[in-house]
Amino acid sequence: TVRGNVEVLLVHRPGEGYDDWTFPKGKKDSMDESDEDCALREVYEETGYLCQLGHEIARVSYLDRKSRDKRVRYWAMTVLGGHEELSNEVDEVRWISIDKLRTKLTYERDEKVVNAFRAYLESGLADHL
Repeated sequence: TVRGNVEVLLVHRPGEGYDDWTFPKGKKDSMDESDEDCALREVYEETGYLCQLGHEIARVSYLDRKSRDKRVRYWAMTVLGGHEELSNEVDEVRWISIDKLRTKLTYERDEKVVNAFRAYLESGLADHL
């Protein structure tokens, strides 16, 4: 079983064609930016939270609403500082317990990330969280 009260941060994107609840994510600023640096930057830009990167949780591929191939990597993160500060792409953030995540997520593909995160937590590898 999962120990403690682990919560996951979701963002609401109100933009045209979105109106969704999902995990923070985005694109690299440059080809020189690593996936890890991109993940930390995007979480900060979308939420205002400075985080420490943890274990990689999942890799998901899908076609977006414009039929473009998307490949996304997800990591566990620990908030180190900052405060909620929304971007122009995000109008709300919400901390949700892992047990209630499925009721809020817009996309089925995000459930794969939840399943992978739950497996990670139950493995005992995340005891430091």
